[in-house]
Amino acid sequence: MIAGLKLTVYFGESDRTGGRLLSDALAELFEQAEIRTAALMRGVEGFGLKHRLRTDRFLTLSEDLPLVALAVDEEDRVEALLPQLTPLVGDGLVTVERARLLETLDDRVELPDELHEATKLTVYVGRGERAGSAPAFRAVVDHLQAHGLSGATVLLGVDGMVHRKRQRAKFFGRNAPVPMVVVSVGRGEDVAAALPGLRLLLADPIVTLERVRLCKRDGKLLAEPTHLPEHDPSGLGVWQKLMVYAGEQAQHHGHPLHVELIRRLREANASGATAVRGVWGFSGGHDPHGDRLLRLRRRVPVVTTIVDTPDGVRRLFQIVDECTDAAGLVTSEMVPAFRAVAAEKRVGGLRLARLQF
Repeated sequence: MIAGLKLTVYFGESDRTGGRLLSDALAELFEQAEIRTAALMRGVEGFGLKHRLRTDRFLTLSEDLPLVALAVDEEDRVEALLPQLTPLVGDGLVTVERARLLETLDDRVELPDELHEATKLTVYVGRGERAGSAPAFRAVVDHLQAHGLSGATVLLGVDGMVHRKRQRAKFFGRNAPVPMVVVSVGRGEDVAAALPGLRLLLADPIVTLERVRLCKRDGKLLAEPTHLPEHDPSGLGVWQKLMVYAGEQAQHHGHPLHVELIRRLREANASGATAVRGVWGFSGGHDPHGDRLLRLRRRVPVVTTIVDTPDGVRRLFQIVDECTDAAGLVTSEMVPAFRAVAAEKRVGGLRLARLQF
């Protein structure tokens, strides 16, 4: 395993920097730096520090949807990006998290002790990649479910990097190499058992492992988010993330779960939240489902991400717990670096906190 970092930027579709779209500037930065893998994804609902709602549900608010850009590589490569990234991102949120990169999928993968409780396994595949006669992303999801993982969601990239080469979607064309991101969660032992089989399915996969806590599954409370301090021993801020995986058809009090969740989080003055619609996946005991033709429909999964201080997450988890009373998979993670800017307000920084827990 290689010690890596995952850089994630949350911003708006119309955000600009230096006279051009921020999305283009970020993609070019990742390309110039020859990042190992990166993906740009469109969200469907969200807000940031300004609490301005972005959503695809109303015509007047759908012209500036949330975007999520992520990049993953070895620690030194990602850290070298940060001085160039900071002046590009004006109003927006940047997080940096630790992730382990797997160079090879050996017959037996030994996970470190901290990954045994629960692990987030992320696999990056091409949109048109095949595993035998099936699309690779569907074969990966079936494989992960067969090995007992708690859930997996496939997110569609519209631009990105695969093995340090730029791949972007075009209006006409199959866009076969454009990255898709398969995010899954399960017990460490189940993830370790599933890894060797990925080598048989995929020609040259990019795989990362991250530490998470599984908090809820199908309405059942399994554990509360880990109680983290607000600062590490050196005084750097510590942040925390909640992720909610649920089907778009899942509801709470007659409203789509992700819509109700973001509405209540916004009312509770959360730092921000973003929902991204997937194209295939499963959670809990449900069979994989979604869109076979990549046309978004009602049976697709949605992932909602919330990042806040540890105290804020403890408060906001009450809302998440209430909204996922009947459906959804909920995880919590530590975020060692968080930087958010809005108008005259600036929160956090991009120096990584170090905390043992």
